[in-house]
Amino acid sequence: MVLNNLDGKMLSKMVIFGARNLTNNVEYVDALNVFPVPDGDTGTNMNLTITSGRKEVELSTSNHVGEVAGIFAKGLLMGARGNSGVILSQLFRGFSRALEGKATVDAKQFAAAFDGGVVTAYKAVMKPVEGTILTVAKDSAKVAVETAEKTDDIIVVMEAVVKEAKASLDRTPDLLPVLKEVGVVDSGGQGLLTVYEGFLAKLKGEELPEGASALSMEELVSAEHHKSVQSHMSTEDIEYGYCTEFMVKFEEDKLNESPFNEEEFRNTLSNHGDSLLVVADDEIVKVHIHAEHPGEVLTYAQKHGSLINMKIENMREQHTTILESDKKTKAKKPKEKANYGVVTVAMGDGIADLFKSLGANEVIKGGQTMNPSTEDIVKSIKEAHAETVFILPNNSNIVMAAKQAAEVADARVIVIPTKTVPQGMAALLSFNPAQSPEENEASMLDGIANVKTGQVTFAVRDTSIDGVEIKENDFMGIADGKIVVSHSDMEKAAQELLSNLIDEDDEIVTIIQGEDASDKDVDALVSYVEEKFEDVEVEVHKGEQPLYAYIISVE
Repeated sequence: MVLNNLDGKMLSKMVIFGARNLTNNVEYVDALNVFPVPDGDTGTNMNLTITSGRKEVELSTSNHVGEVAGIFAKGLLMGARGNSGVILSQLFRGFSRALEGKATVDAKQFAAAFDGGVVTAYKAVMKPVEGTILTVAKDSAKVAVETAEKTDDIIVVMEAVVKEAKASLDRTPDLLPVLKEVGVVDSGGQGLLTVYEGFLAKLKGEELPEGASALSMEELVSAEHHKSVQSHMSTEDIEYGYCTEFMVKFEEDKLNESPFNEEEFRNTLSNHGDSLLVVADDEIVKVHIHAEHPGEVLTYAQKHGSLINMKIENMREQHTTILESDKKTKAKKPKEKANYGVVTVAMGDGIADLFKSLGANEVIKGGQTMNPSTEDIVKSIKEAHAETVFILPNNSNIVMAAKQAAEVADARVIVIPTKTVPQGMAALLSFNPAQSPEENEASMLDGIANVKTGQVTFAVRDTSIDGVEIKENDFMGIADGKIVVSHSDMEKAAQELLSNLIDEDDEIVTIIQGEDASDKDVDALVSYVEEKFEDVEVEVHKGEQPLYAYIISVE
């Protein structure tokens, strides 16, 4: 079989197969995470991200390869979770840009799209690290371009992509020493390879094994979306009763009469409802809005092109319980925007309450085991209702999604790249509403530079890392991202971690108690600090966070 041209229908099928293959292998990809902590989620993040893109593609009836690629990229963008998910979305954002305006593509154009994805993804990462998903994407794209110079068969090009992706993945431990030390390949690279293998299977007419996990994950994503909608609605008291989603495919003749301006378009739609989200490029605009008269919204939008992928849900019929709502009051008397708002991420009700007490306006539930998506963060930025919004991700795997949200949000957004809860606390304590945004950004960055973070959790497997021998179910002490101690006794692990963190210049230790630490455990740990470090003041907060018995801040 030879395939010289790729159309939109076949690309759609490739996307569906690639997403399904990743879903079927999500647990394997998760298991490749380097740290033996019980929150490996690279596969989960990539799967939720690509599932978002797949669902958009499944709604499309287009046979235009550029349109399908653009729809896929938009779905990935808004569903992106964690660093791996954001990078995946950027790879296919660049891929789609290379296919813009093309009804079909040949082998050379197909290969060039992979290369375009690499360029976009590398630009999105501040400090690219080789031996990761980026390397696998780069190496396989290079081979794709080289192969397309020798053949017109798209299947042969895709075979070369998969072959080189496998080879590049096998080389990742040689580029990233920590992978070799633990004995695994890069998890993000494995996830990308899995997607590419799905692409190739569809091109060759092969079927993927149908696993039960595919259905369960699909149900999970559907339930999560449904829950998100419910949390923003009441029944008879709701002001805007219809959840309206659609896309507008721009048409030249209509644009000549009604030129499209994204800001003007967004401002006009905001008068028709709330929960508005608008994402646009040169060919299409995607809209989500809660409106009372969706017909008026569609009529306005249709001035710029044809309506596709329309979905309207009557939210009043979906609910029997009235949620707390003051939407009517807000609609009649709009609340003025505050000067500042702070959006932060936290896992554990106690930590969420702590952030609110420190001045956070919106706390997104999430963290190690549940990274919020770009859209989750965009919604919280909107809820903060401020001229300038600071985002504190509090996790290295959420920073990129926060930055991506900042790019599409309708507000001035400053991301403070906090990677831990203690850094988030330090940033909030450094915030001063009397200062300018620039002064606050500088102060908050200084604040996170002066705090040390400790974490105590348990190992999910035997391993050796950074010279520390770790046994399954041991308690690990992690100091600023590095495992420094492993012990069968949680109290001993916590004590050794504190001894590693505290030095003669430190004055305050804050212990955040997790679900797995009892009050008796905490009292013993406080006594240890007070006896060994006489000049250090100890504070304790009940964070109620899962997985991490202690999160410790040292200043």
